Amino acid sequence: MKRGILLMNVIITWQTQEPVMQLVTRVRSTAASYLSSARFASFLQRIARGKRRLARQAPCVHYFHQVDDPYSHLAVQKLDQLRAQYTLPFMVHLVSESADDYKGSADDFAIWAQRDAVTIAAGYATSLSISHSPTPSQVLQANRTLSPHLSSDTFATIAQQVGDELWTNKLSTEPSDQETTEQTNNALAAGNALREKLGHYAGAMFFFDGEWFWGLDRLHLLESRLTAEGFAPPGTTPSVPLPKAPDTTGLNAHAVTLEYFPSLRSPYTAIGHNRVLALIERSGVKVHLRPVMPMLMRGVKAPQTKQRYIITDAGREGRFYNDPLAHVVDPFGEPVKAAFDLYAGASELGQGMDFVTAYLKAAWQHGVDITTTQGLQQVAQDAGIDWQPMVDAADKVSWEALLDDNLQALTGANLWGVPSFRVSGGNNPEPFVCWGQDRIWRVEQEIAQRVS
Repeated sequence: MKRGILLMNVIITWQTQEPVMQLVTRVRSTAASYLSSARFASFLQRIARGKRRLARQAPCVHYFHQVDDPYSHLAVQKLDQLRAQYTLPFMVHLVSESADDYKGSADDFAIWAQRDAVTIAAGYATSLSISHSPTPSQVLQANRTLSPHLSSDTFATIAQQVGDELWTNKLSTEPSDQETTEQTNNALAAGNALREKLGHYAGAMFFFDGEWFWGLDRLHLLESRLTAEGFAPPGTTPSVPLPKAPDTTGLNAHAVTLEYFPSLRSPYTAIGHNRVLALIERSGVKVHLRPVMPMLMRGVKAPQTKQRYIITDAGREGRFYNDPLAHVVDPFGEPVKAAFDLYAGASELGQGMDFVTAYLKAAWQHGVDITTTQGLQQVAQDAGIDWQPMVDAADKVSWEALLDDNLQALTGANLWGVPSFRVSGGNNPEPFVCWGQDRIWRVEQEIAQRVS
């Protein structure tokens, strides 16, 4: 009964501290609901448009290119297509890599980014071959080469050539005169300053009138907005559409295992979860559900600028996939731990996925106060789980050990964020790992390849 007593003690603690917990949760949740809303996105667009017009500036798209960022190498390959299709200028800026605090796991960031960019390149009809990580001197040389061409129509062509040489260790470094070095430093300083002023931190970013679009994954949204605002004929289709995976309906991929790493406090998990469930159902893949503790509760840093971008981007993605964030309740700390304790009980009953599904809907869409006993009982009811048997089952398993084992598997794959996926089995002995609701198409593609 020790685990059950612990759970009830947590619940009693919430009840005795309820006014404080409710206030903290209410403030955080209200902010998350607003920042993820279409209303806030529209507000940012109006403000940016108004500032631009007051400054008597013409509309344009800003593109921020980071030479040692593999996503920038993919994005720049589409720059000329975008320029040809839309009747407004695309202004190019060179930027440096983001600070470590923005990377989540500074030790793993480059490994993940390079691996991920390579695996998605073909899906976007781009190319990327990586044989080594660029050295600081090579990065400096690449920036020196590109800085004189920022306003040139040939920038994209030159940038792709330089990137190809950079990532395959064929870019030779040369001594530079003071004037060229100063020009490069000034270009980087100007690009970094503008990116920070406009509110971002990463490379491969496009910015248009109050809205950020990251790399190839968000270009279809940028293109849709440009068309809607009259910069292309009505009905223009995006030149960079989202990749389409093979349809795995009826594939019966029972010999393939999908390890799914979600988190209860993740907006990206929330907006992608139903698509994961649909993939599981149509493909017949064997599933191993492996939830992990939220990143901030694991000590993973996320500055305010990054947190705001995540919630606004997740809100936009949810609207695109018709699975929007709505009435958000965003607890932190002990309420989340208690929810995972209950998850462990649900998992013992064979209803772990039912619990996660109901919890995500309650927390990110229905506005259920999941910091209270009543709220968690509502989650259990929506999941079709009997409350007392779940509490009793939680008494028999350590949720901390369960989540720690999942986290070790996640970090062992050089990943730290959610939702993440690992596909194994079938006709390939090597596992495939990826991160993000953006990669569900790639997961389905991998399952199909392992069965074919």
